Amino acid sequence: MSTPKTTAPGVDPADRGATRIADRVVAKIAAQAAREALATRPGRPAAPGAAPHATVTVHHDIARVRISLELDYPSDLAAQCAAVRSQVARRVEECASMSVPEVDIDVEHLHSAHTRLPAGRDRRLR
Repeated sequence: MSTPKTTAPGVDPADRGATRIADRVVAKIAAQAAREALATRPGRPAAPGAAPHATVTVHHDIARVRISLELDYPSDLAAQCAAVRSQVARRVEECASMSVPEVDIDVEHLHSAHTRLPAGRDRRLR
């Protein structure tokens, strides 16, 4: 007959240790949040081109985020950037429980609706 295991008295949460979320995981959360923000623009599909890329530096529970984007032009670039900043800060705070005091945005490319080729067409100039 086996004897039941006894459990040790509860350990104070402060003595249990800490969970550390890697910077690259926070960067993935931020990049996904930026994609979400760009895809939910009223009446517009997500911008063509490369997906948003994020780099993050975490110090304690504070995340500094930099997002690289490609956006449509002409459009309200300031509104798109504001939507990305808001969504990224909110999602990182929700998912990683980190404060996000600032989100820097680098607009890497602007895609003109006038020069965009239909899907399947060759992009080389002739």
